[in-house]
Amino acid sequence: MEDIIKLRDVSVKFGETEVLKKINLEVKRGESLVVVGSSGCGKTVLLKTILGLIPVAEGDIYLFGEKINGAPKSKIMQLRSRLGMVFQSSALFDSMSVWENVGFYYLNHSDMTDEQIRTLVRDMLKEVGMESFEEFLPEQLSGGMKKRVSIARALVSKPEVIFYDEPTTGLDPIMAESITELITEMHKKFRTTDITVTHDIHLASRISDRIALIENGTIRDIGTFDDLRKNSQSPLIKSFIFTEERK
Repeated sequence: MEDIIKLRDVSVKFGETEVLKKINLEVKRGESLVVVGSSGCGKTVLLKTILGLIPVAEGDIYLFGEKINGAPKSKIMQLRSRLGMVFQSSALFDSMSVWENVGFYYLNHSDMTDEQIRTLVRDMLKEVGMESFEEFLPEQLSGGMKKRVSIARALVSKPEVIFYDEPTTGLDPIMAESITELITEMHKKFRTTDITVTHDIHLASRISDRIALIENGTIRDIGTFDDLRKNSQSPLIKSFIFTEERK
């Protein structure tokens, strides 16, 4: 199976501080990779670097077999059109209705009529259990509902890769579980490649094919949940696994 994302000796610096250090990583098409680690370890920086939002100091990043660092902006934008992003805060536009938020890409980057876009949006909202909320504004939605709308917006353009940044942060346990189930369902249905950044080990254990542990800007361990449970010597992984097994 092809590597859809590949990082080779990638380092990122903020001033003199090296935030990512010689990261090597491959993500296979159709895989669900979860990146875990403590706050400030570099998880979200890694995600933004893969997206081309943060420049690399050293190394190379490949998306769909094409190197993106140093590539023209037009090429980066073309590759990004094949990606979807679900932000930690959901990042919905407050002044726009649910359907306008989900249809934002098509409303601004296509010649489709509003009715054609509404049809696409309606179908996607149904997939995430939000079909009755087209005309609602974000302020009228709960945190979990906003997250569902954000997932619909990421999926509506049929991306090949979805990035999730802390998708269950700020949600109560019941809502977090429902979002976990939704992410699993959408991954299977749309056959996306998923990269999820989280500190929620329960989410990681449920949705991952592999888990990568970042500590101090490096990938310290990588493997399946069972592999890490049996073999990892990392105190952080052991504390994560212990917390999950006590639930």
